[in-house]
Amino acid sequence: MKILLSLFALITVGLVTGCTHITPVRMDMFEEIRKARTPADHISLAKHYEDTAKEMQAKVDEHKKMLAEYEAQRETYGRRGLDMESMCKALLHVYGEAVNENMNLADSHRKIAAEIK
Repeated sequence: MKILLSLFALITVGLVTGCTHITPVRMDMFEEIRKARTPADHISLAKHYEDTAKEMQAKVDEHKKMLAEYEAQRETYGRRGLDMESMCKALLHVYGEAVNENMNLADSHRKIAAEIK
């Protein structure tokens, strides 16, 4: 039983640590948006948003795998596993929304770039 609790604690610490890591913004978006005048500027912004969406999609994929593991091993994790399932579902929603919003922003900047030409 102690081994199971220790294993669970180790997994929990790893997951919480993994969930809290967010890549810092690579550029000052307010400044980049303010300065955007040319099609190339807007294409650059679109690429940034697409890259961010890809990072968020990787998080979605990661949490889908974790959720599947928790669901498959419910008897092992017990009541705490339900908490972890709920957390994964919440993160799936948040990261999924982030993917959609970043892709919408990328599309908007591509349209602006096309209109400027």
